[in-house]
Amino acid sequence: MIRLPINLHAMTGGAPDYTLDPLFLYFLDQAVDWAEELEIHLLLDNHTFDPALNTDPDIGDILVPVWTQMALHFKDRSNLVYYEILNEPHGISDASWNAIQKRVIEAIRLVDQKHTLVIGPAGWNSYNNLAAMPPYEDGNLIYTFHFYDPFLFTHQGASWTDPPMTPLAGVPFPYEAARMPACPAALKGTWIEGSLNNSYKTDGTVARVKSLIDIAARFATTRNVKLFCGEFGVYIPNSPAEDRVFWYDAVQDYLEEKEIAWTIWDYTGGFGLFEPGTGELFDYDLNVPLLEALDLNVPEQKTFESRPDSAGFTLYDDYIGPGIFQSSYSDGSIIDFYSETGPALGRTCIHWADAPQYRNIGFAFKPRRDLSLLADEGYAIDFWVRGDTPDSRFDIRFIDTKTEDPDDHPWRMRMTIDENLASWDDSWYHLQIPLEDFTEHGSWDNNAWFNPQGLFDWAAVDRFEIVAEHQDFGGNQFWFDQIRVVDPAVVGIGEIASRIPESTGPGRNYPNPFNPETIIPYRLDRPSRIEMFIYNAAGRKVRTLLDEEASAGNHTALWDGTSDSGDAMPSGVYFCRMAVQGLTRMRKMLLLR
Repeated sequence: MIRLPINLHAMTGGAPDYTLDPLFLYFLDQAVDWAEELEIHLLLDNHTFDPALNTDPDIGDILVPVWTQMALHFKDRSNLVYYEILNEPHGISDASWNAIQKRVIEAIRLVDQKHTLVIGPAGWNSYNNLAAMPPYEDGNLIYTFHFYDPFLFTHQGASWTDPPMTPLAGVPFPYEAARMPACPAALKGTWIEGSLNNSYKTDGTVARVKSLIDIAARFATTRNVKLFCGEFGVYIPNSPAEDRVFWYDAVQDYLEEKEIAWTIWDYTGGFGLFEPGTGELFDYDLNVPLLEALDLNVPEQKTFESRPDSAGFTLYDDYIGPGIFQSSYSDGSIIDFYSETGPALGRTCIHWADAPQYRNIGFAFKPRRDLSLLADEGYAIDFWVRGDTPDSRFDIRFIDTKTEDPDDHPWRMRMTIDENLASWDDSWYHLQIPLEDFTEHGSWDNNAWFNPQGLFDWAAVDRFEIVAEHQDFGGNQFWFDQIRVVDPAVVGIGEIASRIPESTGPGRNYPNPFNPETIIPYRLDRPSRIEMFIYNAAGRKVRTLLDEEASAGNHTALWDGTSDSGDAMPSGVYFCRMAVQGLTRMRKMLLLR
């Protein structure tokens, strides 16, 4: 089973309706499709969770509409799909949480009687709180609990605990007096000092771990219910590696002995299945002893060898490309990787706004990429860009990999994009910049600037960035789409644009500004299906003007300044988006009441 954590409440439009974002459902449907195709059980885990905040006693007002919509959307899916109502409710009484959970179960069952629900107790889904749960009158439930005992061992090094256990390291499992670390000065006088000096002698034993799991096992036997350990694990950074593996072995073996199903937390990251300090690549970096302790199949691990890329690849095309991870420095700026406001191609584009100087949109390569061959053979970075503020400029750059050599730094190769290359008139422009045209910029490392020394290494590229290098953007906005590394001999600058001839698309509306209505002319070079939508400045669709087959030639559409529900829209900037033949064009309009 895969337990898929989802910050579900953030995937809505907020109060009062908490309407699920259609784009979220579009992506989640793909995950469900893949799971069903591979016959993998998929648990949709409502992981709307902040350990620093208590669960709101009114959270039922969110859970009911959210899960009603989820159930309506997935009710016809296979039995491989499960719903977990809420991860680790805490800071709320058992009675309050149990009543809320009952409401949610009943709401789901009004629309979906098919799918299994995973329900858990208050107290962080603790085994100690299972007995406080009522016997819910539903025969298709699985009860869940989480297991992280002894906490002193599993969370050493964690920053989110109370108090933070960041300085604690080297606690063994099982307990060995000779290996016990001294209490860090910052933790003296806390429960941690008491545990290190006293209670861990008994808490840090396999017998104690089994006795705690027995609490959950007895609950399942007494109630005659299905039981699932939804999380267990040990935080990697400060725990002894061999002891960590020993703990997983002991816990997993006993869960199996008690016939308790389980999933660990997590796949990658601080509790993950990979060796620390690696790129977390499935074929190269798995923690083999840990997998063996969990009785999982262990794929053959290879030694990673960097080889030059011999073909182009996609960094972004509706979503980030394979082997590439978002690494943006976005503090103070807006970055939306899935903006549906007038993409140049496909369904979405990247929207970037209000970026202070030096903030960037980052694409990290895992593993690092060897672009030396592509640079030698004349390959180019190819992308679409749209801006709305004249006199703006930004850099695009590649950054190489910092090595262990103390004299080495993460060197940059950059190109400045300004109005010599594109006009910031709210129209899309297709740019193609040969890699050989990039110039070395230098390096910022360890809070110091290093001037270029001709040391940039195309054979060890760590990431690609779009950066506000020259200025604060303030209210400036940019959009990016279809970012690729291409062979210009194969993908010419007009190759994509030619798929929609310049004669096809919306013309300038008239009058503009307008009140109360405006005419939008458009032309089709051949018979096509056309979609035309109106969006407000926040990117929300307010009106569908056209969704039909149309003949070749000149046409017009009329917008009377109202929404789909007939409400008069307020003064402001609006966008007309026309989609035809798989591509889109967009025009800006101004409504003045």
